[in-house]
Amino acid sequence: MKIIWTRHAAERQKAWENRLGITRELVERVLENPEQVVEGYQGARIAQSRYRDGLLRVVFVEHGVERKVLTVYWTSKVGKYWEAKTG
Repeated sequence: MKIIWTRHAAERQKAWENRLGITRELVERVLENPEQVVEGYQGARIAQSRYRDGLLRVVFVEHGVERKVLTVYWTSKVGKYWEAKTG
């Protein structure tokens, strides 16, 4: 898989690295092997994994073998975004 970073995503990752140590490598690991992928808005998807008592969320769009990172953020609101398995 090829990962393409938008300028916005790179800027957000740097800001989160300064606050919580979220490195580019960590973001790419979550994108490649997320604990969960949920649907976002307008065809975007969100790869998410638990990190530091919260969730690291990577919003992306997929085009064939490419994943374009639109934004990155961390949230403490796990219950709001985590989709429990049913059945």
